[in-house]
Amino acid sequence: MTRPPVPVRATYRLQLHEKFTFADAEAIVPYLADLGISHAYLSPITTAARGSTHGYDVVDPTAINPELGGEEGFRSLVAALRARDMGVVIDIVPNHMGVAGGENAWWNDVLARGRDSEFATVFDIDWSTPIVLPILGDPLPKALADGAIAVDGDEIVAYGEHRFPLRPEDRGTTDPVADLLDRQHYRLAWWRTADDELNWRRFFTVNELAGVRVGDPAVFERTHALILRLWEERLIDGVRVDHVDGLTDPAGYCRTLRERMGPNAIIWIEKILGAGEPLAKDWGVDGTSGYDFMEEVSALLHDPAGEAPLGEAWAALSGRPADFAPEELQARQDELAWQFEGQLKGCVRAFVRLAESDPDNVLTPEMLRRAVQRLLWIFPVYRTYGTGDGAPASDAAIRALARERVAPLIPPGEDFVVDAVLAWLAGEGPGEAALAAEAVRRFQQLSAPVAAKGVEDTAFYRYGRLLSRNDVGFDAERFAMTADEFHARMAARAADWPRALLATATHDHKRGEDVRARLAVLSGMADTWAAHVARWNDLAADALDGVDPADAYMLYQTLYGAWPEGLATDDADGLAAFAERVNAWQQKALREGKLRSSWEAPQEDYEARCAALTKALLDPARSAAFLADLAALRDEAAPAAEAATLVQMALRLTVPGVPDTYQGTEFADLSLVDPDNRRPVDYAARVKALADGSSAKLALMAELLTLRRDHPQLFATGDYRPVAANGTRAADLLAFTRSAGDERLFVAVALRGGDDWGDTALSLDGETMSASALFANSPVTTRIG
Repeated sequence: MTRPPVPVRATYRLQLHEKFTFADAEAIVPYLADLGISHAYLSPITTAARGSTHGYDVVDPTAINPELGGEEGFRSLVAALRARDMGVVIDIVPNHMGVAGGENAWWNDVLARGRDSEFATVFDIDWSTPIVLPILGDPLPKALADGAIAVDGDEIVAYGEHRFPLRPEDRGTTDPVADLLDRQHYRLAWWRTADDELNWRRFFTVNELAGVRVGDPAVFERTHALILRLWEERLIDGVRVDHVDGLTDPAGYCRTLRERMGPNAIIWIEKILGAGEPLAKDWGVDGTSGYDFMEEVSALLHDPAGEAPLGEAWAALSGRPADFAPEELQARQDELAWQFEGQLKGCVRAFVRLAESDPDNVLTPEMLRRAVQRLLWIFPVYRTYGTGDGAPASDAAIRALARERVAPLIPPGEDFVVDAVLAWLAGEGPGEAALAAEAVRRFQQLSAPVAAKGVEDTAFYRYGRLLSRNDVGFDAERFAMTADEFHARMAARAADWPRALLATATHDHKRGEDVRARLAVLSGMADTWAAHVARWNDLAADALDGVDPADAYMLYQTLYGAWPEGLATDDADGLAAFAERVNAWQQKALREGKLRSSWEAPQEDYEARCAALTKALLDPARSAAFLADLAALRDEAAPAAEAATLVQMALRLTVPGVPDTYQGTEFADLSLVDPDNRRPVDYAARVKALADGSSAKLALMAELLTLRRDHPQLFATGDYRPVAANGTRAADLLAFTRSAGDERLFVAVALRGGDDWGDTALSLDGETMSASALFANSPVTTRIG
């Protein structure tokens, strides 16, 4: 259905759950309208597992979550938004569904009826063996011997909590439990076998989320009926597609969604772009959900002078690589060999069958395993987009880079095997077409989770050169970005993606936007930072006993970066509360890093030593000297850190694209990884600050959002042109104009602080503007005219 263009100016992301419902969102609509937001951007609203705090574990995609207020509550929220000429965009989850806890009726029917279930084609299952359910605390024989598995009516019950339906023909039987289990369409298994034996696609390594075959047109219709109805009824203005790279054919899916929703719907995709990877222009989407901009603006704030000394300091202290590439390779190898062994075997089997369909085949299964394995170790992006009988032209550069990177790792004489796999990915290899499609699908749906788990969920927790360069979608190998490169990226955004989202904080970030801004400042004061760390190691020598230096170093960065505003160094209660938050972060970091602990085998003694260190450092009675020295560093860095916070926000609100504000980040965002970044937001305080101007960050945000509201065409369609800087500190500032019709916006920001700008100046239209004058009162200057 054709609809009028959506005037999307600025979004505000809200995380909905049973303690923040549609009614709670409706209550803040007046505040969002006063702030200058045009669209509420909601986390998934479909029915999720009971008590879900995020909504991505969808158990019924056909209904709006009753815990959020159901459809009645949603309609009320939309009415409140429409009354203020505001819109709504919802997050959708086409890749997977939640299957734990017995709440998913579709999954339960598949377990009961197997391939005869009307929902059998919904889930991505290998039907050659029963569905593996890795929920047992022990191997099956021991669980049976211990009486941990029983029959209760029409269900199998494990440990008194996990319930699974019996086949219809087995209901009412009195056969022994072991005999009944042998006849089911599923097999209960020891939880440790999941990585090796799982025969259905899961989301990354999460056994509670099962992959959905949304590429099947019937499955698409079944899982998208509610979303399309909400669109037809004008209750939503668009969608953000979660984890698009998990799908069999992301491009085909996006094109179908565009065809069904029409040209004026907003369609953003959660897509992690690798270094230098462009977003395809023929998918029919409006751009990504903003991780790429978060990476760009973060790199811009880093001083390249800090790269070498901080890398050397990290290597000397930790004994680990100074550069990120070796850490990434090791993490990918670890993850593939462990958590993805089952998927790797399935992928290799698919290539073996494909190779064997060629009468001239000379490739052995072992050769193919080595080739596939090594390509997955180094694959330069999340995935390619081939279909088995072809591939987009943009994939060629990715395959070429993969070939270059894998070359040193190929066993002697086996180059031709790697070349064969790459040819199949291009749609050019021999063999049966259906087998080629299956092999390529399996490779592409494996390379994405290996990249995500290997890089973001493992290597980022092992590598501590500067934690502000380790976040979702970031290229940690690149330390900084020049102004010229940033200008080029923004000009490309103006030309190609004027409606893409611009994010600096998300529900997935590992550190809040202002934690990253504070840490970025350290890139320009590496020697000062090193001196403080040396003192802290001396002051905390006793508490450091038994804690790896690398973990202590990352802890120091976290204490500095996330220090709450207004927290005094003698506030014992406040420091204890901060310690609790930091210890939750560190436990997750240790387990994700999988070097000295893990989720599967927590090393509680070591974790306790790390927690004790945090508590000791944040104990004013024990660590007054440490706290005073940390405060001295914070005070010294504060002007630059505060400037970086304002610059980061100003760029998000003025460059081409649609700025997204993650809930609560109008105030300083000093959050850590989830669940810390999903804590309740004090909206009363923000309403008050918006009225009285007491928050510099919120005041600047409101000022720039007002500009966007008053000059919609300028921000929606304006071009992007760099403004030349010259003088001794030309590299420390960035300026540009945006023009549309007879309107023009001028923006200048100070990338690095300091009052002495010397002869540094900008030239525009024959006018020379000194940096000293531009930044006399603020690191941000904006003008319309």
